[in-house]
Amino acid sequence: MPELPEVEVVRAGLADHVVGRDLLAATLTGTRVARRHLPGAADLVDRVTGTHVQAARRRGKYLWLELVRGHDLPVQGSDREAPFALVIHLGMSGQLLVQAPDAPDPKHLHARFELSDGRELRFVDQRTFGGLSLAELLPSKRDGQPVPEPVTHIGPDPFEATFDLPLAVRRFKARRSAIKRALLDQQLVSGIGNIYADEALWRAGIHGQRYAEDLTKPALTRLLGHARDVMAAALEAGGTSFDALYVNVNGASGYFDRSLHAYGREGQPCDRCGTPIRREHFMNRSSFFCPRCQKVPRSRRR
Repeated sequence: MPELPEVEVVRAGLADHVVGRDLLAATLTGTRVARRHLPGAADLVDRVTGTHVQAARRRGKYLWLELVRGHDLPVQGSDREAPFALVIHLGMSGQLLVQAPDAPDPKHLHARFELSDGRELRFVDQRTFGGLSLAELLPSKRDGQPVPEPVTHIGPDPFEATFDLPLAVRRFKARRSAIKRALLDQQLVSGIGNIYADEALWRAGIHGQRYAEDLTKPALTRLLGHARDVMAAALEAGGTSFDALYVNVNGASGYFDRSLHAYGREGQPCDRCGTPIRREHFMNRSSFFCPRCQKVPRSRRR
């Protein structure tokens, strides 16, 4: 699944190319793309047709378009409706492409939206784990910001103005679980996935199996700072692409994979000390770490 930097690159592309346009028509291929929208594909098409895209928003790895109907009507005494969200689940391989209507249809095209500027927004998903759904905007349980109903339990990410670093550190300190498991808990801090957790832990010199409660508050503060820094660097590089499945709305890949220090580098020398990077299984995924810079906790050794 794309992580925060990749989703932010897509969101920024939507802000540039889709926000401010109207959705004149929508076409869905099959019903799987709208399986998360319980009223069904026909209801989704009906409700988004004729809406205005007033914002492209993100919280952590969650992405949505804020839609409104009757945006050009005066506020007083009008039929303007409250904004609602078109939630976009990118899954493992979901892509959003803005293309000319006469451009050849990409393989695995599942939805197209006709934009008022003459172009089309297309949702492509090779592995079909992604999809679209509509949701009401409700106050977040974490900071009160308006977010889609399925996202209300998700915490702010490190780039949001409402992100409270001291509060996040206290919440991590209260967790008796492996620090990497805590980093991946989107209710604590959203947006940190497997790749950037490994990179932040490498930068901080902390093994992912250290217990969060055993780390000092300064160490946790540094670790979360590294997580933000590594994601900011990835964002500048356009995200991390290991294959052709992650692209921005123009079809371009990101290049941060060339700057990774731990993730995906099994057997290669650590950029800090030269020790070969190791890989181990963790929560049905892989963790990459330097056994010299990131000492295995004693409880693991016993």
